Order: sequence, then C-alpha cells, then structure tokens
Amino acid sequence: MNVLLLGSGGREHAFAWKLAQSKHLEHLYIAPGNAGTANCGTNVPISATDFDAIKNLVWEKNIDLVLVGPEDPLVKGIHDYFLQDDVLKEIPVIGPKKDGAQLEGSKDFSKQFMFRHGIPTAKYKSFTKDTIQEGFDFIDSLTPPYVLKADGLAAGKGVLILNDSQIAKEELQNMILNAKFGQAGNTVVIEEFLKGIELSVFVLTDGKSYKILPAAKDYKRIGVGDTGLNTGGMGAVSPVPFANDAFIKKVEEKIVKPTIDGLVKDGIDYRGFIFIGLMNCDGEPSVIEYNCRMGDPETEVVIPRIESDLLDLLEGVATQTLHQKQCIISPELATTVVLVSGGYPEEYEKNKIVSGLQHISTDSLIFHSGTSLKNQDVVTNGGRVFAITSFGKTIEEAVSKSFKTADSIDYDKKYYRNDIGKDLMNWDK
Repeated sequence: MNVLLLGSGGREHAFAWKLAQSKHLEHLYIAPGNAGTANCGTNVPISATDFDAIKNLVWEKNIDLVLVGPEDPLVKGIHDYFLQDDVLKEIPVIGPKKDGAQLEGSKDFSKQFMFRHGIPTAKYKSFTKDTIQEGFDFIDSLTPPYVLKADGLAAGKGVLILNDSQIAKEELQNMILNAKFGQAGNTVVIEEFLKGIELSVFVLTDGKSYKILPAAKDYKRIGVGDTGLNTGGMGAVSPVPFANDAFIKKVEEKIVKPTIDGLVKDGIDYRGFIFIGLMNCDGEPSVIEYNCRMGDPETEVVIPRIESDLLDLLEGVATQTLHQKQCIISPELATTVVLVSGGYPEEYEKNKIVSGLQHISTDSLIFHSGTSLKNQDVVTNGGRVFAITSFGKTIEEAVSKSFKTADSIDYDKKYYRNDIGKDLMNWDK
C-alpha cells in the first residue's frame, strides 16, 4: 500500500516509524514531515491543510490510504473534502469527518454529546456575549477553582483554571468581548472543577467496533514539579499505575461504549482515533474532553507499545473490519522525555544546529517533534524539538534511559524536565 501521513510533529514521526515496519507498506509519504520522518519515508513540502495540493499528491503518488495526524485538517473537513471529490472519494481517510471532529472542535458540542448519552463529565453551561451576565452568575454558583474553556480550537491554550471568582469573571469578559483566544472564544464553556488525577485513554474505531489502546499520562507544565506555564506536553508515561484493569473496565463500560454507541445514534460515521482526556476521581472515571486524534507526546509512548501491524489495523478501520484484527500490547513500560527550545512555551529561536544524534545508544527511540534539515544538518524548527522514548521494567529504569539519551543530544538552550514519571514511581508501593 502507498500511504500518505499528514503532519510534522513527534506524533507523526512515531506513526511514520511504526508504519515503516508494516509488511503491507510499499511507499510512505509524509506531508510536510520533519527531519526524523525523512528516515521513514519521503517528506513532501505540503501543508496538512492545503487540501488541493494534497489531492494532487494523492493522485500523482497513487495513494491508497491517508492517515491524518493533527486536529486542524480534520476540523476543517479534509475527510469531507475527499468524499465530495470524484477522484478522491474511494481513498480511505483515517480520521473523522467534520461532524465527528466537532468532539474536539467545539467544547459545547462535546459537552452536549456527553450529557445526551449519559457519559460522566463535570456539570457545565455555555455562554456568549448575549449571556455574559448569566456567566457571571454561574461563576458565583460554583466553588473554586473555576474552569473556563474557549469553545473552539485555540492551539491548546484555550483552557483557564482560576481560583478567584473576580479574576474568572474578568477572564470570561476577555475571552468573549476582547477576543483573547480569537473566534475560538466567541462561546465559552464554564464547568465545575474535577478533583482527581488525570490520564488519557485512546480508542481506535471503524464506526462500529473499537480497540482500546494503551492509556498514558502526560506532563503539561514547563517546570519541575508541575510548575510554570502550560505547554503542549513535556513527557509521558504508559501504562499508568493508577489505571489498572478494573479502572479501564469502568472506562470501557461508562465512557468508551456509550461514546461509540452515541456516535452511531447521532448518525456520525466516525472512523479514526478518539483521545479521551479523563479524570480518575477516587476510582471513578469522568471525561474532561475529547480529541479527534492521537495526543502528543502520548503517541510516542502508546504507539511503540503496540506490537501489532499498525497499517493492518488502519486497513481494518477503512474497511470496517477492525473487529477481525488483533491489537497486541507490550507489557513493557514506556516513558518519553521532551526536549524543547529555550524560552518555550513563550518566544524561542529556531535553526539551532543539533549535534550528538549519530552517537545515540539503542536504548532509546528518538522521535523528532520540531526539526528540519538545513544543508544536511538537523536544526531546531519548533518549541518541542525531540521526544526521547525508552522501555523498562519500571518507570525508573525507562526514564533513566531517556534522560541519558537526552543528555547526549545537544543544541543551544536545550531544556527538558528531569522529573518525568517521578510522581508515579512510588504509586503502588
């Protein structure tokens, strides 16, 4: 099969690395890709949202299947674009159509979906400029902290958790009236704060059946001890010690099955990944949010633990025969540590030459997140630069390998958190 993978981050490098191992793969193209994906297939300098250029590439390279990595092209309707085109409509796209992508693209839509189908989640209300006074009143009815979410996509920055009611009201006003998050904040969801510990559960579905993939926990804050600004993710661990088989069974019965059944009842033909952000509240799962794709950097610990042929599973999604496919998960533990550019998640410089990659030990997998090739050198090209994934019998063993590898890679103003997984090391002792 000829496969086109859309995206350019660590998630896409992990996908490319896994797809390159498939016995079903003939050629892999990545658009636009990065310096790491170039080692797994052929990078093509096309934006993941340039649908017309993607159409030409699919036609030119005789593509048999398209895997969409990031959320933006899904929310903008790439799957619908394919179905509406006489040339493309027979080419399977792994990723939901625009209606299914609303699970991520609209917080209000996803909350309505959860309430409609009895899926446990925090109570909430949505507000616009016409109902902003009611929003102030709703804040007064809640106990802190207060959770404010921009309804639309805001590049992972549209969620505020605030302890002061007056500041919460000011931020509600900033979001709705002052366009703090642009049009994404025209509608704001305010919800009660869920107390517990967070994790991510990933599901692959063909619209009828599903496979539950490994769960993971990621680390969002830039600083050690979960301090400082939120980022796109500084590391991840899979499996998660507080999500045992009994807990995942609850997740399946109370969340996964009702989600898949709810999509069918609502007439949404959803084929692709569902990323369910959960809170474990004293042993009971509650949904924080849905995403319509795999997470990053969670993909970098989830995909390496899948022993089955990924392309075979994706073909099962395309043909709605996923129930006939095997999804074998490694019992080994995986950790990933993200190396970032100095200054991230605020302003940072690009084009820093990377050294040390040629001396990496085989103890770790190096997934490129924000890199490019310049005069045959690998240079930084983003805030998150690498995700270093390692296996071990314990979190300590796995993460120590990742730290060792991280130390052997060098570029100006390199930074990583040296406490990834530390909070979980003594969880069951």
